[in-house]
Amino acid sequence: MVSFRQPLAALAAGTVIAIGLAACSPTETALPETALPEPAAAPTGTEPAAQPPAVTAAASPETAVTKTYLKDGVAISGADPVAYFSEAAFVPGSADYTYEWQGATWQFASAENRDRFASNPEQYAPEYGGFCAWAVAAKNALVPTDPNTWSIVDGKLYLNANQQVQNRWQADEPGFIAQADSSWPTLAQP
Repeated sequence: MVSFRQPLAALAAGTVIAIGLAACSPTETALPETALPEPAAAPTGTEPAAQPPAVTAAASPETAVTKTYLKDGVAISGADPVAYFSEAAFVPGSADYTYEWQGATWQFASAENRDRFASNPEQYAPEYGGFCAWAVAAKNALVPTDPNTWSIVDGKLYLNANQQVQNRWQADEPGFIAQADSSWPTLAQP
């Protein structure tokens, strides 16, 4: 029996990635290919179709249902969200120090950072579920992020898709934050 689900799922996954890439690409100039995430490979027919890595919806007792950017099942590409605040730098987390929150696994560089996050996740978690803040604001879209492109504004962490998008974001952070705050409630729904 032939299954049409796998090719359709692969087509849907490719479409989600293509829409996400288009959302963060500037209209004046094209992004260099090295700045774009790799598209998901199409299934060969012997394995289950891969789901897009960018979205999960989860409920938490403390918060409402929301979406979180995941890469390989880990929130914000495995970056330690506390380190952005304590070290003013992107620091990769470790599978040795994890915490489950919002239906996602969050990684940390140390037990201390994990415990700080666990005591108040809302203080350290990035805005807009870790999706590209500029895309949420300017394109009303959920786009994966690069943990190297970030900023902290008024005590809140914002991630973006790449350096070119980060530069656009920094040109009007207050304006983009206001727009993204308006767009996020709808985008955050499962």
